Amino acid sequence: MKITVETLIKAPIAKVWNAYTTPEDIVQWNAASDDWHTTKATVDLRPGGSFFSRMEAKDGSFGFDFAGTYTVVVPHQRIEYTFGERSGVVEFEMLDDGVTIRSTFDAETQHPIEQQRFGWQSILNKFANHVEASL
Repeated sequence: MKITVETLIKAPIAKVWNAYTTPEDIVQWNAASDDWHTTKATVDLRPGGSFFSRMEAKDGSFGFDFAGTYTVVVPHQRIEYTFGERSGVVEFEMLDDGVTIRSTFDAETQHPIEQQRFGWQSILNKFANHVEASL
């Protein structure tokens, strides 16, 4: 099953793209809630390049790695990637009032669909706030 989340960011595409693909920015926005954070991120943004993020609960009780490989990179438009046996696509759509980011990914089987959708949407919302606050 595929899950799609999206948000509108009121910022220029170059600013949105850079914040989404730069490790220094990723560690500032990549968390679903305020009690989590990303402690490390790496990005090799090219087909065949890898990405990695370490997400941890701020109280140190739990953490996990999120890693994969880019399969398609079209600057300012599209990123496709695999992570484990799953895949995802991030689309950047330029509009008059900003950029819509749409993320579609294969659901996993451990957690309910709505929990996954909520978590990924929360991350996108935090991303939008990060970008808009830096304008």
